[in-house]
Amino acid sequence: MTSLWLANRPDRPLAPALAEESARRADVVVVGAGITGLVTAVLLARAGKDVLVLEARTAGAGTTGNTTAKISLLQGTKMSQILAKHSAKVARQYAQGNLEGQQWLTGYCQTHGIDLQHEDAYTYAQSSDGVAKAKAELEACRTAGLDVEWLDDADVPFPFHGGVRLADQAQFDPMPLLDNLIAELGERNGRLAEGARVQRVSHGRGGLTLRVQTTSGDVDVHTEQCVLATGIPILDRGGFFARLSPHRSYCLAFRVPGNITRGMYISTDSPTRSTRSAPTADGERLIVGGAGHTVGRSSDPAASVQELATWAKLHWPGAEQTHYWSAQDYTPADALPYVGPILPGSDKIHVATGFDKWGMTNGVAAALALSSRILGGRMDWAEAFASWSPHELSGLSTAVQTNLTVGLNMAKGWITPVTRIGAAAGENCGVVSGPPWHLQADSVVDGVEHTVSPVCPHLGGIVNWNDADKTWDCPLHGSRFTPDGTLIEGPATRNLTRSG
Repeated sequence: MTSLWLANRPDRPLAPALAEESARRADVVVVGAGITGLVTAVLLARAGKDVLVLEARTAGAGTTGNTTAKISLLQGTKMSQILAKHSAKVARQYAQGNLEGQQWLTGYCQTHGIDLQHEDAYTYAQSSDGVAKAKAELEACRTAGLDVEWLDDADVPFPFHGGVRLADQAQFDPMPLLDNLIAELGERNGRLAEGARVQRVSHGRGGLTLRVQTTSGDVDVHTEQCVLATGIPILDRGGFFARLSPHRSYCLAFRVPGNITRGMYISTDSPTRSTRSAPTADGERLIVGGAGHTVGRSSDPAASVQELATWAKLHWPGAEQTHYWSAQDYTPADALPYVGPILPGSDKIHVATGFDKWGMTNGVAAALALSSRILGGRMDWAEAFASWSPHELSGLSTAVQTNLTVGLNMAKGWITPVTRIGAAAGENCGVVSGPPWHLQADSVVDGVEHTVSPVCPHLGGIVNWNDADKTWDCPLHGSRFTPDGTLIEGPATRNLTRSG
């Protein structure tokens, strides 16, 4: 399961993982080598900072390399969601931050010869039930200052009951961008270490110390300031795990006979349908996204992915699937990203999270805001992205409901497995069974059996099997693990305990 962007990339060795003592010090350490982390690192390096980027896997292995990569200011029904909780001023600040992120990103691509395609973006109703939401988004976008228009019809092969259009947005393959950012970082004496998972951060008299797990052992890295650009912060201080809801969504790429629908589309009504085209060396592809669910809480995500594939083949007869992948995103309780200090009044550790599936523009906006703050400045629109702000009260009821659900899933996870005692995992399946004092998670993938503890090392939730990704997913805060228990992503920083 490899994304269109990550497939067929040339092999390259991992960036060195801190073998030398001298490599373990920097003015600023950025954790996470996706779009947010690498743009932040480059901006700081341009200002003369000594920057080290630590990446647990490989650059782009997280959401950036698995996104639909739409560089759009029209973001589904995002502006309606913001205006339901915040003032028009805040909505305009959010739009301005995304505009500056978009302008920086497209400008960088043009300067460095990175291919991108300019396309119109659409938020549309796929049934009469979705029209009211689409109309509301039209007015919300106008309130935020976006030059949108309403269309009653569109030349598309799928149901279209009216929608919003924003002209001249963009889309691209994000990996050439990361390649160029890594190259520029090196040219400016910055460093990237891959296969370097940060497990904890502590304060000391000399600044911050990061405990980092590498393939050759654990090491300490010392820095004055740290940026956590890891999707969701890997530190519990600040409680961001309780202010975010983790979501997975799935993408399919198809080779399609004839012409592929132009433009970037996303529906207002469920089930969500997201489409765009993508040029490749082997011809153009259609990308279809959807089948989303809260991490660890879908009983049969594979069935939803199959339904998405069926939908695509229905509306594009003869479509041949070439790629399949998934991504993880985090929805903030108050509808706005959290970008800034991990705790109020702190200037040592910063976070960037809550982009809610629109990380291409929000991620760069976050990098602009963070680098400006670290260098002593402030973006005019930064209030809408603040990690701590009075406007967070607007998300209190959502956060309370989210955490009540988390509590229910915690209890359910510990109690339900007793009903499965003696159950065996079938091929490409996983099952958690046993009494609460002796739970085990068994899986069989491609004939290989694994048994691990199902207890998530983050806060003790019980993982569930994801039959689409073939992973163990925690329903509390979204940590994910391979069948053998190896940590993939999430607020957890350690693997599941292995049995035997």
